[in-house]
Amino acid sequence: MGSSLTPRPRFLANVIALEETLGMVSDMVVILREQLMAVLPDFGAHLGFDGTDIASHSTGQKDRASGQTSDPEADWGHHETSGVDARTGKAWKTIKRWFGDGLHLIADTQYDIPVAFEVTPASVSEQPTLRAMIRATFEETPALAERCRDFSADRGLDSAETKALLWDDYKIRPLIDTRELWREEKALPDDDPAKPITRPLDPERADTIVYTEKGSVHCVCPVRGEQRDLAFQGFEANRNTLKYRCPAAAYGRQCHGQTQCHQAGGVNPGDYGRIVRIVRIKLDEQDRRIFVPTLHGSPSWQRGYNRRSALERINNRIDRHFGLEQHFIRGIAKTTTRVGLAIAVMMAMALGHIRQGRPEQMRALVQPIPSTG
Repeated sequence: MGSSLTPRPRFLANVIALEETLGMVSDMVVILREQLMAVLPDFGAHLGFDGTDIASHSTGQKDRASGQTSDPEADWGHHETSGVDARTGKAWKTIKRWFGDGLHLIADTQYDIPVAFEVTPASVSEQPTLRAMIRATFEETPALAERCRDFSADRGLDSAETKALLWDDYKIRPLIDTRELWREEKALPDDDPAKPITRPLDPERADTIVYTEKGSVHCVCPVRGEQRDLAFQGFEANRNTLKYRCPAAAYGRQCHGQTQCHQAGGVNPGDYGRIVRIVRIKLDEQDRRIFVPTLHGSPSWQRGYNRRSALERINNRIDRHFGLEQHFIRGIAKTTTRVGLAIAVMMAMALGHIRQGRPEQMRALVQPIPSTG
């Protein structure tokens, strides 16, 4: 007879069947999400997304007789990471391949608590999965969409469609790093690798205003050729616009090309100085992948983006404390149930600690509970 703490196979089979047919484990996560929102008024204000691999114990090799692997519902996935070495300036790229499933997770990045999850075969793309999860989660819990202020994800999730979905449909500020995809300029003979690529803000006219792929906006002096940062004046939500001001006018600096700059823009600057595109850059008239309500790299953007590390800590707990790092589970239904139970336990533990007046222990899974006797 096994230990009383060891789940019986029949019990686990019943739980898996209930999740597969009725989604009962997934429903627990929704209920716990709403209960956490009730005890934490700012729970869900800062959300983030990340995906991680759940490698199968199967080798992924197909049996000659059956033509299937020992884990038929799993498949091969790959995750590509790239960047630029800050010291050498050289581009780098690493590719990770695994056979198994993928875990897609939305979490509260302030409290390090899961909010929603999805398990898919490893080959399923994260981009459409993320958008489907956003819609499903906010449809299940509309109050969460109203409460959420920002949503972070790494540059692999950079997408105009995702950023537009978050802001246009839910008024949630996307804090998603921007990939550097512009390549045409790098092939030009006068390209300087040390300088970021710029393109004209309005390519339809000869103007002095340019922008980078990261969304920074500059003017180029028509006399000296110097590139200067425009003075960012904030985001106007009611007009859906980013507002910039001429740096000479904003900072009281002398500009030798001021007259020519005004002529190129076809504007009468007045005392306030020239404003980009008649005061504002409208988000829906520009590349939504690049121009977002919270300026990329600004202090508020960086603070929100840094909170994304919460997803790594949650994934680490799922891997190590709940045994997903080394497991023998096979099949989407079984994996979904196992992951769902792990997430439900984390959420339930957090809820219990908060209700008992121990908010500092809400992320603790093994820390002793103080005696009240």
